[in-house]
Amino acid sequence: MRILIIEDEPGIANFIKQGLEEESFAVDVAYDGNTGLENALSGEYDLILIDWMLPGISGIEVCRTLRKTDGETPIIFLTAKDTVQDTIFGLQAGANDYIKKPFAFEELLERIRVQLRPKSAEHEKFTLGDIVLDSQTHRVFKGDEEIFLTQKEFALLEFLLRNKGKVCRRTQIIESVWDIHFEYNTGVIDVYINALRKKLRLEEPGPHIKTIRGVGYIARETQP
Repeated sequence: MRILIIEDEPGIANFIKQGLEEESFAVDVAYDGNTGLENALSGEYDLILIDWMLPGISGIEVCRTLRKTDGETPIIFLTAKDTVQDTIFGLQAGANDYIKKPFAFEELLERIRVQLRPKSAEHEKFTLGDIVLDSQTHRVFKGDEEIFLTQKEFALLEFLLRNKGKVCRRTQIIESVWDIHFEYNTGVIDVYINALRKKLRLEEPGPHIKTIRGVGYIARETQP
């Protein structure tokens, strides 16, 4: 497995590199955003670690640019930007995970392993009204119209449709879709739910994603 670290602080970059190499990963380091993006676009990496604040272009711009052509390679932000809004912003840019500095290497290693777990190759389709989600091709249609979703929007919709008719708690959604633990009252889920409702044009009393106040969300065909 090959990992790319995009980090401008040599001490941190070398610390992570040494630790990962001891775990049998192949590791490359880029010390600025432009070089990091060029390396990342080569498609040679199984996972990318990105700092937010970089010389040249920012980690956010690196992530956004990568996601235009690569929706699969796991991206983890490793940054001193530590507010809830920073976390939401990083995830919206396309990151799979967000780790705040200072960090424990053991935690970073485990989160990397989580992202590198083999994904199921099952070919399943899920529906909600005239919406069809194909889990293998990662495509979503509303009738004959293809709806383009971000990686996390797709994962969230898939989780809700796999559990259609059941109330999905906020904590379940965060742990299943993001593989991380947020404070219960963060707004990251709400941001993504609202984006899905808008893109998929979901409104009651037809098929919709309903908010269960204080609990979570439920995808269902009609209003009971």
